[in-house]
Amino acid sequence: MFAQSGDYTTLVPVTGEAVALDLRLAQFPSRTLALALDLLVQVGAFLLLVVFSSALASKVDPAAGAAIGLVSVVAIIVGLPTLVETLTRGRSLGKIAAGLRVVRDDGGPVRFRHSFVRALFMIIDFWVSSGAVGLISALVSTRGKRLGDHFAGTVVVRERVPAASGITALTYVMPRGLEAWAASLDLARLPDVTVLQARQFLARTEAIAPAVRATMGRQLAAEMSSYIAPPAPPGTPPEACLMAVLTERLRRATATAPGSVRGPYVAAGPAGSALGPPGGARVAAAVAAPAPSTAAGRADPPPTRPFALPR
Repeated sequence: MFAQSGDYTTLVPVTGEAVALDLRLAQFPSRTLALALDLLVQVGAFLLLVVFSSALASKVDPAAGAAIGLVSVVAIIVGLPTLVETLTRGRSLGKIAAGLRVVRDDGGPVRFRHSFVRALFMIIDFWVSSGAVGLISALVSTRGKRLGDHFAGTVVVRERVPAASGITALTYVMPRGLEAWAASLDLARLPDVTVLQARQFLARTEAIAPAVRATMGRQLAAEMSSYIAPPAPPGTPPEACLMAVLTERLRRATATAPGSVRGPYVAAGPAGSALGPPGGARVAAAVAAPAPSTAAGRADPPPTRPFALPR
């Protein structure tokens, strides 16, 4: 997503589910509303469980009935929230109503392990302590994290923001010449904090002094290169390396999401802008990698096929 700032365009990073990293954190009232709606769903499931248990009690022995009841309670408290958040990529029924979403600390979409840890610690945050542990943790945390968020590495953000006037679509593309290298990358060891630092750097390059920008770019590229393999092709500009890694990571995060399409990524920019990489013409020049040529003196045309991030 691009945001207009003066006479240039800056990048506002998006997650694999098109969640802007610069969205405001969820506030206590909206999280309380979302929790209340989610608890209504769980209470309804408990009532159905009671009806089912009553009908089953006369047909099985007490030990089997107790075991079935225990498994059912765990499934409702832990299994149901985990399943819903995993399938909806961080949105439960209450969060959808309140306009919230759970994302990773780096802004990426949550996966099964994140949802499972959050649901597991909900037993301590709410059920065992009557909400005291979760409330204290959220009030102490600068990002409003409950205990489950701390252990899962997640944060709850506001998903709804007013549409900015004069904003249209721009194509967010992989730096040319780095497509094959990016597709071969092993990103398993890449930490979320490094990804977040790189995204924030690329979002603010136009506001950084050229000398500082070059130094920060080299340092971030060197740090990121220590976690990925194979290394970038010789001569790759640091910002192009960062952009390629982040774009490929985003592509993989959305590749298995329903309705996802492989290709360049769509961001938002000022009306009337031409298609191009994030950050306008000046950033495009800074991150451009050497383009492969099909004939002497002639380069391949840049990709223009838009890619709509799934909602």
